[in-house]
Amino acid sequence: MSELKNDLLLRAARRQPVERVPVWMMRQAGRTDPAYRALREKIKQPLECLFQTVPSASHDGEVDWAIEISLLPKRIGVDAIIMYHDILTPLCPMGVHFRFTPGPVLAEPIRTQRQIEALVPIDDPPSQFAFTGKVIRGLRQVLDGDLPLIGFAGAPLTLAFFMVAGRSPMAQAGNAVRVAFQMMQEAPRLFHQLLARLTQMTIAYLNYQIAAGAQVVQVFESLADQLDRAQYETFAQPYHEQIFAALDPQTPSILFAKECPHLDLMLKSGADVLSVGKCIDLAAAQEIAEGRVAFQGNVDNDILRDGNLDEITQVVHRCLQQGGGLGHILNLSHGLHRDTPFEHVQRFVQAAKSYSRAP
Repeated sequence: MSELKNDLLLRAARRQPVERVPVWMMRQAGRTDPAYRALREKIKQPLECLFQTVPSASHDGEVDWAIEISLLPKRIGVDAIIMYHDILTPLCPMGVHFRFTPGPVLAEPIRTQRQIEALVPIDDPPSQFAFTGKVIRGLRQVLDGDLPLIGFAGAPLTLAFFMVAGRSPMAQAGNAVRVAFQMMQEAPRLFHQLLARLTQMTIAYLNYQIAAGAQVVQVFESLADQLDRAQYETFAQPYHEQIFAALDPQTPSILFAKECPHLDLMLKSGADVLSVGKCIDLAAAQEIAEGRVAFQGNVDNDILRDGNLDEITQVVHRCLQQGGGLGHILNLSHGLHRDTPFEHVQRFVQAAKSYSRAP
């Protein structure tokens, strides 16, 4: 494969000197971009086909669309491409098929011993994750070394909450998150069995992405903000440690734990990079870490949506100052809000690059 022409992200992840701090955004290929909305209108395929969260006899058309969508942010100057995918995708080979109506819905939520034991083991990643492999190889071929490619997976606890709830367990989903918490609290042994199976799947999935060509991988713990410290330490932390210990050490790894304040636990995860929320002071985090990890983040995604262009420039430059320039990847506190004006997204990237030119 072609030599990487822009390796800022890889160097920052390894805490090596960079000419400027690299920048990308979670959900950068998505609904904030008018070009994405135009493509979705043209494609007229349900998300479960593009995300491959249901069985499909043919991949080729969906692979091509996933590649084209993934590459859309390249034109605004980001320093990495993350594949257009969904954290629920690797559950499909396990026999868990989410449809999007428009949010993810599972016909039979996973709540019993029998259902957990019926989950299909991942014993042939090239076959079971063929769609993902085709997307990664296709992206690497089209990128031709221009930018690094990021692969990703959902963390076991986040995936478990989706499976138990049968839909998005985020706060606005009401009773869905309560059902998942009830299983975690009232049947912890059963919940750990589910987490253990998901951990083995995630290790296989991420290592397969690396083998297929992903140059960085990120684990999304999107429910971290809903866990207290004891819950995080019991049901999230051990599985993070297992995953990062089992990944190819030559490939930088990122842990994103949404608005998690437990920096001491995150530092023990084994990830090379910690993607932190707005609850963390970057300058203080760099001091506490003492060079053990790099950091990613942490511009408030609410400000990116609601602020004006000057305010966005100011918060980006403040974040870059707090990050210290070494071992920092500029990103948001969380993913882009769907109603973020696209010109604000563009300004975010422009502000990142203008800071590097400031005296």
